[in-house]
Amino acid sequence: MKLFPYAHATHPQWGMAANLVLAQLRAQMALHGYASNPTLGLLYITDHYAADAAAILAHLSAELPELTDWAGTVGVGIAANNVEYMDEPALAVMLCELPSDQYRVFSGVSPLGMAFEAHTALVHADGMTPDLPELVSELSERTGSGFVFGGLSSSRGEAVQFAVSGDGTVKGQGASSGVYSGGLSGVAFGEGVNLISRVTQGCLPLAVAHRVTAADQNVVLALDHEPALEVMLRELKVSLQQPREALQAVRATLVGLTAEPDSPAGRDLPTVTRTGNFGSDVMVRHIIGLDPGRAGVAVAARVNEGMELAFCQRNMQAARADLMRICAEIREELEPQELALESATALAASEAEAAPHPARGIAGAIYVSCTGRGGAHFGGPSAELQIIRRALGDVPLVGFFAGGEIARSHVYGYTGVLTVFT
Repeated sequence: MKLFPYAHATHPQWGMAANLVLAQLRAQMALHGYASNPTLGLLYITDHYAADAAAILAHLSAELPELTDWAGTVGVGIAANNVEYMDEPALAVMLCELPSDQYRVFSGVSPLGMAFEAHTALVHADGMTPDLPELVSELSERTGSGFVFGGLSSSRGEAVQFAVSGDGTVKGQGASSGVYSGGLSGVAFGEGVNLISRVTQGCLPLAVAHRVTAADQNVVLALDHEPALEVMLRELKVSLQQPREALQAVRATLVGLTAEPDSPAGRDLPTVTRTGNFGSDVMVRHIIGLDPGRAGVAVAARVNEGMELAFCQRNMQAARADLMRICAEIREELEPQELALESATALAASEAEAAPHPARGIAGAIYVSCTGRGGAHFGGPSAELQIIRRALGDVPLVGFFAGGEIARSHVYGYTGVLTVFT
């Protein structure tokens, strides 16, 4: 698979940004090793351009007539290789060269049908969609791998999505521009498209996971048959006798939850792995209150008996360490024990020399991160994307900062989902 051309730009006028992107894309398409006949375009824009979404898509479609399909969405920030654009007008595009029988663009007016056997799917969703977690779970069940990835659109205005297929419109959408609000859209991929995806929680558990043995709605009453509040205070090493210190510690603490193993959602990995990290089935949620009368802890999710819960904290060190971990896992899966000379040379090059190279095994990458993460959470502007660049090398990458992240069959929060085309 050849490298996917990609480009990104910022400018107060969307037309100028789009033309800068087009110039970059055309230059790459003429280079050896890059795809020269892409068919699928992934488009991400910041919400500064949301009102012009239809015009942007129309302009790019007209300038790149060889592309038959488009998908994407809006975010308060977008991502590209080594850089993020937060709270500024910007757009990013990646052009994928994939066999036409190995992917399908879908949307609310053109759902994923039974005629296409989806192995996995990139999903963009409106967070206001009713029963969204159930819809994501249902979509994952319709894929061969049971794994979908993506995120919820984030915008201070309209939460738009892009979905165009074939002759410029998805079947059934009539004269629509290919820009939507509400529901789910994205791209389903067949088994012939090789992907590796990992989830980074950005949180580290304070101790082992506990089984929820008593709960009332969203209030955890007992963990391993002990009062939940007592367990939390013990792990935080604080006491209600010093309320100021206790309150400060609780505010910095979250919970990681996993479904009970025999539930319909099930889980494949432990809550806390042997390396002390969260498994990918864990959903991190806020602590929203304490119930001293019942020695309970209230969290921002419904909790059932049989679930596992681990108290955790988010900080820069934890976020950086976990992001580097998933990048290392991807590199390890991509790199065989014995490398060809060309591959070894490309992978050993210094950062200044490590230009995108097919020998790296990555044609392109999509990164969806939480709006609550970003560079500031990692120590500086664009620091999150710079970590990925240093870990994976200079690879084509686009993505966005989401109002919730999608991986496997779940909707997460405070996570990053990194997916590479191999």
